This record gives sequence, C-alpha cells and structure tokens, in this order.
Amino acid sequence: MNLIGQYDSPFVRRVALALRFYGIPFEQTPWSTFGDAEKIAVYNPLMRVPTLVLDDGEVLIESNAILDHLDELAGPSRAMIPDCGHVRREVLHVCALATGLADKAVSLLYERVLRGEESKRWVERCRAQIAGVLAVLESERAKITTRYWFGDQLSHADIAVACVVRFTREAHAGLFDVARYPSLDSHAATCEALRPFQEIVQPLAPPN
Repeated sequence: MNLIGQYDSPFVRRVALALRFYGIPFEQTPWSTFGDAEKIAVYNPLMRVPTLVLDDGEVLIESNAILDHLDELAGPSRAMIPDCGHVRREVLHVCALATGLADKAVSLLYERVLRGEESKRWVERCRAQIAGVLAVLESERAKITTRYWFGDQLSHADIAVACVVRFTREAHAGLFDVARYPSLDSHAATCEALRPFQEIVQPLAPPN
C-alpha cells in the first residue's frame, strides 16, 4: 500500500497510525496538496490527502472511508471500533467532532497563510467552531476515568482527538489553552507517548 500525504496533516496521520497499529505494511509518498497537487490528481481528482493506493491499484480517498477498509482488513476482533451498536456510534461521534475540528483548523490556517487579506467573519466563525468543539470534547473526556476514551483499548476516537490536538496547537497556538482543556491535554499526552505516535509525526509546515 502507498499512503499519499504528509504526516503534519491530522487526516493523513490518523490513517498512518491505524496502519501501524494494525501492523499493515505501507509506504508513504509525502506529497503536498499544493506543491504536488498535479501528482496527487493522478490518483485523486480532488487533489486531497490522505489518498491510499492499494496493492492492486485501487485508490481510496477520505480518511473515514480508508479507515473503514482498514478495519475490514484487521477483522472485528482487532478493529479499533465495534462493528455495530451504540458504542460504535459513540466512537463515530467523537471521530466526527475531531475531524470536523481538524477541517476548521485547516481552513483557518489556509485563510491566514494563503489569502492576502483575511475575511474577519470567516475567521471568527472558524474560531467559534473550534472553541465549541474543544469545549464539548473536553467535557466528554473529563467524565471518563479509563486510560482511553472507551476503555483500556485504543480506538479511532483516541487517535483522531490526539492528532487534531497536536495540529491545533501547532497551527493555532492561542486557541488551545491547557488550563481550559486539561483532560484533552492529558489524553493527547497519553497517546503521543506511544511509540507509533512518536515515529509517525511531522512538524507542521506552512502550505506551499
């Protein structure tokens, strides 16, 4: 398998981490969505990452769809999400909040870096959305006493939250206040201490 994208993307990183935790061999092609857009377009007309090229040439796009395939390969007993039921929906709920937060954090970064003049209204809306999601995730995590979000086993929710916390900190340092989000800070630290997280990481680089 070939994973296209750079690890400073919270979306690419969560897929790479799932591959590593599942023990699925893969190669990485660290193309940038801006500097290498034409190369990515050969595999994904949206010119977005992550894009996963399977061994038979089939191409999967969008992190949730990719993870769905990886869960299938891992099998129900090893998948980092239940195959059905209430807990599955809860995991997906946390993942949706985390990836939605990541989408807004990426949009806000692009607004700052790529536009000659920021749209004040758009920036304020993104900041409000980011703050709102962080508050909800903090409240939900604060109620949990287990090592990970859904017990003692790592889930896709844990990975998604840890990846977006790191990205938000690096992209928008002023938006993640440890004093306001201590449970998220602790959760991210627990995940980042794991070897795969330490090996699959890349300092945030500005779009180019």
